[in-house]
Amino acid sequence: MKLTILGGGGFRVPLVYRALLGADSVVSDLVLYDVDRARLDSIAAVLEQVQRRDGRPGPRVTLTSDLTEAVGGADFVFSAIRVGGLVGRVCDERIALANGVLGQETTGAGGVCYGLRTVPVALEIASVVAKHAPGAYLINFTNPAGMVTEAMSRVLGDRAIGICDSPVGLFKRVARGLDVDVADAHFEYAGLNHLGWLRRVVVDGRDRLPELLADRARLLTVEEGRLFGPDWLETLGSVPNEYLWYWYFNADAVAAAQSAEQTRGEYLVSQQVGFYASVGDDPYDAWDRTRRAREESYMADSRESSGAGERDADDLDGGGYDKVALQLMHAIAGNEPTQLVLNVANRATLTGLDSEAVVEVPCAVDASGARPLPVEPLEAYQQGVVTSVKDVERTTIEAATAGSMRLAVRALALHPLVDSVTRARAILDAQVEQVPALAHVLRG
Repeated sequence: MKLTILGGGGFRVPLVYRALLGADSVVSDLVLYDVDRARLDSIAAVLEQVQRRDGRPGPRVTLTSDLTEAVGGADFVFSAIRVGGLVGRVCDERIALANGVLGQETTGAGGVCYGLRTVPVALEIASVVAKHAPGAYLINFTNPAGMVTEAMSRVLGDRAIGICDSPVGLFKRVARGLDVDVADAHFEYAGLNHLGWLRRVVVDGRDRLPELLADRARLLTVEEGRLFGPDWLETLGSVPNEYLWYWYFNADAVAAAQSAEQTRGEYLVSQQVGFYASVGDDPYDAWDRTRRAREESYMADSRESSGAGERDADDLDGGGYDKVALQLMHAIAGNEPTQLVLNVANRATLTGLDSEAVVEVPCAVDASGARPLPVEPLEAYQQGVVTSVKDVERTTIEAATAGSMRLAVRALALHPLVDSVTRARAILDAQVEQVPALAHVLRG
């Protein structure tokens, strides 16, 4: 079976490759595609050492910068691209912060601007996959994941599936807080990507979440308990996705980002320069040191501002997106039924959204693909923000597809975390001047 990774020079690729090693892997051919050949070569050197250290056979690895060659005949395509690179991410962050709003790459102004320049490329990829690998499933890692998956699904239908490791990370932490095995619990989670809530944790037919929310000491052992605070979680009656910290504590988030020496994007730029410069000495060790530092510093601004402290040791192994993607691939390719939280078309799952809206909910997965499972309706406070953000996502897709500055202003101005036409125009004017990839979309 052929697996293609778009963004094959990306930092998470060795995690995927490590999981593919062994005789039980269904993947015989792994194709890494990237527009940056130097990055491809660096990651290939890491993979060679991963395989040598592991000792088990791995798939045959091919490197290419030709998209058609990469996806031709593929059974699965993992898409993990970054249009505009990390420099574009830094612009998203700094331009937004200069205008007094959050620039995080998936939430608020940063997410809209990132989506505007990414959607046209995502649609081109989807068209190439539809033509040259019509039977393939495209598994989307690319942020903003819900928006990009919805754009791709307009070409590929249900064969475009989005994934995120935030829900499964949340489930593991809550299970530890309850002292139960994650495999023994059913987690009811629903919303959009980076905008969802865990509402029930059913073990042996009983919802254990109220028990956790009422136990302050136990709740403080869970990262989300420290991040949001036990009082707020008990008030909500649910545990939000960690990215909702940027919503519920938005003023704190903006202040923390503005006072920080570096944005997350600036940190990653400096880190990657160091990694790719040192990869020749000992590729695997250089990669693993860098990977652990990335994991330790994840959402550091929110944890410092909230007093949540350091990340739990169990969250530092780096196994997130890669494990979800491979579980999904094995369930489909090997007809090994499982349940995963995925970004898929809503069908009739969440009321208030139409059937084609991409949502993030538990799904049943087998050889026929992924199907959303029934969930309880969202509460009013959840429904309102989900409906608003879905409209923003769709307006962003239309703006990117049409190359319309007018629609781009609308998408940005109507985002609840921007909430200003004047601010939206100022952000987009600066973006067009500083980010060539976005200028190409909105100016042609």
